[in-house]
This record gives sequence, structure tokens and C-alpha cells, in this order.
Amino acid sequence: MVFRRFVEAGQVAYVSFGPHAGKLVVIVDVTDQNRALVDGPCTQVRRQAMPFKCMQLTDFILKFPHSARQKYVQQARQKANINTKWAATRWAKQIEARERKAKMTDFDCFKVMKAKKMRNTIIKNEVKKLQKAALLKASPKKAPATKGTAAAAAAAAKVPAKKTTTRTQNSQSCPKQKDQNWKNHIT
Repeated sequence: MVFRRFVEAGQVAYVSFGPHAGKLVVIVDVTDQNRALVDGPCTQVRRQAMPFKCMQLTDFILKFPHSARQKYVQQARQKANINTKWAATRWAKQIEARERKAKMTDFDCFKVMKAKKMRNTIIKNEVKKLQKAALLKASPKKAPATKGTAAAAAAAAKVPAKKTTTRTQNSQSCPKQKDQNWKNHIT
């Protein structure tokens, strides 16, 4: 898989742990291979050196020169409208859902469970109805078979009905009987 997110000036990152966990910061300058100078004027993160282990890079990149002042970083961030773009991402929605779930009480969990059960029963019933309708549509329509319908139809058409024969003991339906009959004829 090809990397698409690189550490560079203007790269927006999400702080995953530490005192500023859960906030967005912008990389202003790369200090060395382990840390960078970051700034978060809109998220109350002062300009400081932060290790890359604490950050996760996002897809957003701001355009400004490295080591730019806080004023330029703030203008670039507002111009790019990073807060609304971040809130619209799947990543941010998952974080928000995780926080909401952590804040739920037992009664809230119970209500969610009951709602899920109700939804699943409705879905299951609808799927059964659709499967039944598809099965009826796909199967050919057959008249109910009753005993003697062939004879009744033949009588109505004035055609003699075929006589059904039963197998006799001499019929060779079984391979063992066939072998035994063959032996009997030879001797």
C-alpha cells in the first residue's frame, strides 16, 4: 500500500494521547525524525514540540511556509475550514459515537437494546415476506394432484387409460437377481 500522508509543514494531525488528546494540531516545522513543532490556535494547544507517537496524520494539509507565525497558521486553518471538514469525516464520527456510548447510562443502553430488537424483528419479517413472494413467483403453478386424475382425464377424452403393471418376482430390477437368474439358466 502506498503512503499518502507525509510529515510536512502544514499537515493537520489528530493528537491521540497525552494532555491534548482528542484535539487537532498543525505541524509547523519538523524538528527531527521523532518530533515536530506543532500549533493549535483554534484548539487551545500552544506551540510546542510533540513526538510523532502522540499524533495521527489526517488527510488535510494547509498551505503556509514552515515556521510560520501563529497568526498565519490560524488564518490558513480558518480559510481551509478544517473544523467542519473534520467533523464530516468518518474518523471524527466514530470518535464522537464512541464518546456518546461511553456516556450512556444503563437505562439508555436498555432502550437502545430494545430498539435494536424491534428493528431486527421488522427486518426479519420483511425479508421472509420477500422470500416467500419470490418463491411463489419463481415456482411453476401446478394443479393439485388427486388419485385417479389420469383415468378421469382419459375417460373424458374417450381414450382407454394405460394399464399399470406391477413388477413380478422375475423382473430384473436388482443386479443380484440378474446374476442369479443368469446362473440358473446356464446350469
